[in-house]
Amino acid sequence: MEFDQYTIRLLNQNDLQDYFNLIETNRKRLEDFFAGTVAITQTIEDTQQHVNDILSQAANKKYFPFVVIDTTNNKMVASVQVKNIDWSIPKGELGYYIDTAYEGKGIVTKATKLIIDHCFDELKFNKLFIRTHESNVPSRKVAEKNGFELEGIIRRDYKITSGQVVDLMYYGLLRTE
Repeated sequence: MEFDQYTIRLLNQNDLQDYFNLIETNRKRLEDFFAGTVAITQTIEDTQQHVNDILSQAANKKYFPFVVIDTTNNKMVASVQVKNIDWSIPKGELGYYIDTAYEGKGIVTKATKLIIDHCFDELKFNKLFIRTHESNVPSRKVAEKNGFELEGIIRRDYKITSGQVVDLMYYGLLRTE
């Protein structure tokens, strides 16, 4: 998948260092809402194990770890994951983050749109959802610009790095919309 100067593709073993760098460079701002990823990627060795785990899940169609590459410099600039897949519906959750140097340019919004199309057209999902905290305005904008509707607030649904359990906004999009 491509748009502007960016390519979207699945993460692979050769991406280990770039994937680690993306997380490491943005670790502080990712730690609350990508707490699991941040916790298990402290070192390059930890990240190798994490990559192995998610590629195994991808092989079993339980997780799709997409990355966004800037084709002008081959830099990995964002991650968009399809996770928490339930094939009995079928549905999945979208999660995304971007390097701070690329933030605010509409990259994640455009990448997410292409992945939404892929999920509905190729994977035949019936629903996609996004969970985010009310303070994460950029994430909310990505959801809203891609046609997701706020379905509700899930109270005390996620534990952030500090241990605090917070409410999450639940956005949904149906294939028929």
